[in-house]
This record gives sequence, C-alpha cells and structure tokens, in this order.
Amino acid sequence: MSKVAATKKVWLSAVLIYLICFAFRLIEYFVIRTDESFFGEAFIHKLLGIAVLFVSAKLLCYSMGELGFTKRHAARNILAGLCLGFVCYAAAYGTEMLILKNSGTFEGLSLYVTSYSVDGNLGNRTELVFFALCILGNIINVLMEEGVFRGLFQKIFESRYRFLPAAAIASVLFGAWHCVGPLRSFTDGTSSGIQFAVNLAVLVLTSAVVGFKYALLAKMTGSLYAGMADHFVNNTIVNVLHVMGTSGPDALQSVRISVAQTISFVIVLVLFIRWNKKREE
Repeated sequence: MSKVAATKKVWLSAVLIYLICFAFRLIEYFVIRTDESFFGEAFIHKLLGIAVLFVSAKLLCYSMGELGFTKRHAARNILAGLCLGFVCYAAAYGTEMLILKNSGTFEGLSLYVTSYSVDGNLGNRTELVFFALCILGNIINVLMEEGVFRGLFQKIFESRYRFLPAAAIASVLFGAWHCVGPLRSFTDGTSSGIQFAVNLAVLVLTSAVVGFKYALLAKMTGSLYAGMADHFVNNTIVNVLHVMGTSGPDALQSVRISVAQTISFVIVLVLFIRWNKKREE
C-alpha cells in the first residue's frame, strides 16, 4: 500500500469512528438531554462510545492491551493518576480560597452533586444516590474518552505518524468533542453570541491541552490508567466539592480549573521530557 493510500485509510477510519461517536453525543445532548434529567449525566452516548471502541478495535485488529488497557502496573498507574489529580486540585482550591479570603468574600466549602458547566455549577443534590450516579457516570466517561481518544485514535494515527503528531491530532479531536455544551447553551438561548464564542474557545482549547497531557501520561506509563484516574478526579471533584462565596457558589471555578490544569500539565510535561531523555540515552 502506498503512503498516500495508507494515510487516507488512517484518516478515513478515525473520522468515521469520530463522526459515529459525535452523532450519538449530539442526539443525547440535543434530543434526549440525559444530563438534564434525574441522572444529571450524559452517559448514554458514552456507553455507545465504549461499544464503538470495542467493535472498532476488533475490526482494526487491535487488542485491548495494545490500546492501553493492560494489567501491567495498573494499580500503580491508577494511584499515580489519582495523586496527580488530588495534589493539583488541592493547590487550585487553596488558591481560590485565598483569593476569596483576601477579598473578604469566602464563606466555606460545601459538598453536593451538580452537573458541570463552563459557566458554573447548577443544582444542589446531597442524597447518596446522586453521589453514586456522579461517580458511576464519571467512570463511564473516562473509560470511553480515554479508550477512544488516547487509546484507539492514538493507535490509529501512530500507524502513520510519530507519537507527538499523533497525540496532537487526537487532542484536537478531543477539544472539538467538547464544543457540544456551549453550542447547546447558545441554541437554547441561555448564552449570547459573545458568551458562546468565549466558552467555545476556552473549552475546546483547554480540553485539547488536557487531552495532550493524558497522551503524555499514557506514553510514559504504557497504559491508559494514570490518565483515566487523573481525568476522573478532574471531572468528579468540580461536581462535588464547591467553594461558597458571598456572590454564590463556585464564582471562581474557571480560575480553579485553570490553576489545577496548568500545574498538572507542567508536572507531566517536565516528567515526560526527563523520561524521554533517559529513554534516548
């Protein structure tokens, strides 16, 4: 097979899989709207995405181990990812509380379940069932997103490109994956054109950068589990632990997330550079 034909096959496979998963995502967000229901999570398209992952891996002759679902050092990698997430968010929550205390507007921390929004948090659910649903929904989320974007797409693109370009492409797709939330807010009339543009740019860009970080983690550890664990902490903690101020809950949520992800990205990047240098030596 020529290089041109091989490249076309790679892109055709990736784009087709992406469009199928994205279609499921659009249907759930705009039609079913599971995240606005009792469940508070858009999980149906993620379950379908996991099914697409397994079917695609089978058709492309990839084992689950090749995609990063390997048992080797699984517990250690999960622990490393959890530690990374909790340490970075501890620093981020501390920064947010310090800012609020200095301005005299800090009231405390509150534990309840809510749905994540780039504009803030909505809802206040303290029943155990909602904490369980939140945890389960985020486990499904990280299995699907890490499996598809850092596992399947990374493997597909690495069949034609080197690791870093492949990771960059998969991360751009991951960033675009997150355009649905701001788009729905705009079409529903809950955000203006300017708010839509800002939210879209911020969410797509930060998601792409975070996706690239998870790709570096997967490369260093040889599995998806460290990235999955960090991804789980990132998604779960902002849904359950809230900073209360005089102007309302989570007024500086965007600052908190930015601080946590910046610290996390710098740590992972430094570790990756050192790891890559040792590997080359």
